[in-house]
Amino acid sequence: MNLPPIYITDEDHAKPSLLLQAIRPPAPPAGAHKLQHELDRAAIVDAKAVPPTIVRMGSRAEIEDLTTGEVEEYALTYPQNADLEKRMLSVLAPIGTAIVGCVEGTEVSWATPGGVRRIRIRRVVPPSRAPARGGFLPAVAWANRP
Repeated sequence: MNLPPIYITDEDHAKPSLLLQAIRPPAPPAGAHKLQHELDRAAIVDAKAVPPTIVRMGSRAEIEDLTTGEVEEYALTYPQNADLEKRMLSVLAPIGTAIVGCVEGTEVSWATPGGVRRIRIRRVVPPSRAPARGGFLPAVAWANRP
């Protein structure tokens, strides 16, 4: 697959890297290897220089399935905060790994349990300026969005 360039802040690189170290074998989740690959190929940029159109941890991303035309919106989060009913998508989920670090407008093809999905990132809303304790955004922040 032809993968688009991705841009990750030092914090968005460090925390998932620590997460991956904590879940090493004997049984890491299936998405761990793919996330490690994405982190390895990412350009690490200063958080102050990241435009709001880059998908970061805590960002909301509106994605369009290019095959079905279906549009969904998710907040990108760490696994312990993931909740698909609340549209909280883990960075270890196939689509979460696919969109982290991508720029609004990027098209991505990514393998999922249901087959290869082609998606376009239609819109990105940057993370809140006031993250909850531990740097993770609470689900209620997305449930009460405008």
